[in-house]
Amino acid sequence: MRLTRRSALAGLGALAVAPQARAQDREGGPVTVSSRPIRAFEPRNPEKTRFGKLAFRGGLVLSGDHPRFGGVSGLWRGGADGCDLVAVTDNGFWLTARVATRDGRLTGLYRAELAPILGASGKPLHRSRYYDTESLCIADGVAYMGVERTHDVLRFDWAGQGVMARARIVPVPREVKRLPDNRGLEAIGVVPAGQPLAGAVVAIAERSGADDEPTLGVILGRQPGLFQVARHDGFDITDLAFLPDGDMLLLERWYRPLRGVGMRIRRVAGPSLKAGALLDGPALIQADLGQEIDNMEGLAVHLEDGKTILTLISDDNFSFLQRTVLLEFELV
Repeated sequence: MRLTRRSALAGLGALAVAPQARAQDREGGPVTVSSRPIRAFEPRNPEKTRFGKLAFRGGLVLSGDHPRFGGVSGLWRGGADGCDLVAVTDNGFWLTARVATRDGRLTGLYRAELAPILGASGKPLHRSRYYDTESLCIADGVAYMGVERTHDVLRFDWAGQGVMARARIVPVPREVKRLPDNRGLEAIGVVPAGQPLAGAVVAIAERSGADDEPTLGVILGRQPGLFQVARHDGFDITDLAFLPDGDMLLLERWYRPLRGVGMRIRRVAGPSLKAGALLDGPALIQADLGQEIDNMEGLAVHLEDGKTILTLISDDNFSFLQRTVLLEFELV
C-alpha cells in the first residue's frame, strides 16, 4: 500500500541492464546513487546496537539522480556475501546494483541500473494494469513478484534473461483475486530446501480484513492452499523472507495520523506453515520514529561469513517528505 504525501507529512547476482533494454525504453538506464550513512539506529542512544533479537550493523539514506529512482517495495540480496542487490519499485521498474561495504558496514551502492519490468508481450508493466509491483523474491534462478492492485503473482526467468525476462502469470485461487483494493500481495517468498514445502511460493496480503483481523496467505506449488496470518496492534504485512532453517520472517508496518509510522519483524516457525493454518510468532524487533525508520516495505535475508543478515528498505512513495532507507541487522 502506498502512503500518501499528506500521510507522510503527518507521520514523519545482480545483472546490469542490457543495452537493448535501454533502447527499448529510455525511461531506464544507469543511476548514480548517493548515500548518507546511518551510524546509529537510535539517535538518542548512539552507542546502542542491540534491538530485540537483532544487532544493528549500519544503514544508508539513498537518493538517485534518475527521476524513476524511489518507491522501492521489494528486495533481494545474493551473490558472494550478498553483494548483489535486486529491488522492485512500486511503479514497475527493476533496480539492480552492487553493495559496497567497509569494515562490515554499508557504504553505498554502485553499478546501479533501472530497467522497466516487462510483461508477457514485452510491453513495460508500468504501461499496463500490472503497474503496482510490490514484492519480490528470487530463488533457483526464478524471480517471483506480487502485483497488489490486480492480486497477481508473476514469475520471470531471472537466471536466463535478467531484466529482459518477460512476466508469466502464476495462477492463484479465486480468494486471492477477491482481496481488497490496495490491500493485496505485499509479501512473497520461496520456502528453502530441506523443508516439507521446499520450493513452494508463499504470498501474503497486506491486510484482507478489518483492523487486527487475520490476513490471507496462499501457498502455490507444493501442497497448495490458503492460510491466515494473525495481526496485532494495527500492524500490516509488508514483506516476508525465509531463514535458512525454514522459519519465516514477517516485516510489518503501522501508520497513525499525528503519530507516525512503526515497524516490526516477527518470526514464524517453519513447520507451522501449511494450508488452513493460523500463523503467529514472537517479535524480533519493534521500532518507531525514535529509530531510523521510514515506510519499511522490503526485507531480504542472506548469509555472510556464517552470519544471518537481514536487510530492510523503505518505500519513499516518490515524496520529498520521505526517505529511501537501507538498513542491515544481524540475527543474534
